[in-house]
Amino acid sequence: MQKVHLAPLWSVGAGVAGLIAIDRFSALSVAGWCIGLAYLLVSNALLARGLRRRATVRFGPANAVTLARSTLVGLIAALVATSFTGAIAVPLLIALTVPALALDGIDGWVARRTRTVSELGGRFDMEVDAFLLLVLSAYVAPTLGWWTLTIGLLRYAFVAAGLVIPAMRATLPYRYWRKVVTAVAGVALTIVASGIAPREVDWLVTLIALALLLESFGRDVVWLVRRRAETAGAGASGAIVTSTD
Repeated sequence: MQKVHLAPLWSVGAGVAGLIAIDRFSALSVAGWCIGLAYLLVSNALLARGLRRRATVRFGPANAVTLARSTLVGLIAALVATSFTGAIAVPLLIALTVPALALDGIDGWVARRTRTVSELGGRFDMEVDAFLLLVLSAYVAPTLGWWTLTIGLLRYAFVAAGLVIPAMRATLPYRYWRKVVTAVAGVALTIVASGIAPREVDWLVTLIALALLLESFGRDVVWLVRRRAETAGAGASGAIVTSTD
């Protein structure tokens, strides 16, 4: 009998409570409520599906940390959606974003210390990172220009390419550098969102973040292309040997 994990339900409950608290401090728009609730429901439904498919016995402390971060991302998304039609409390946005970024450096450490590293945990962590960058890049876009959305859309463009090109769906080797680049991008977007730095600094840190992300994704694409070429070459060699026999 498969174990039913209640963690996704806890995240939705905590997220709704957080949205209510935020609305009393800084009123959320209808779009803000919709985006926040949609993220909480969809992300946790996908998490529950992943747990069920993999017959996960133990949710684990590392996944709990990532789930807490995911809940914060839902609240951040609600505030950002609200910002497009009205004013929001920027200090509140930063107060939610900073721990969301900080927890990104903790869940992996917890997973290694507790020996609970898993494919699902890694994927969950990566998707939360990706959505946080998308939300933050959307928030700073009206200030710096819509080109900043490139930072948030790179991950989704990579996934879309995998839907069209099977070779792009191959499992990539682990690289810690990806985590570093994601963290740098998150910090850079938070600096811009805070409004504390001169515009020149905002441009500089955002361009650096974009350059690092392009390098990181570019390296992965090159690795996948080379792997495909090597696999095709090995297949052709095998076919020649077979025909000779």
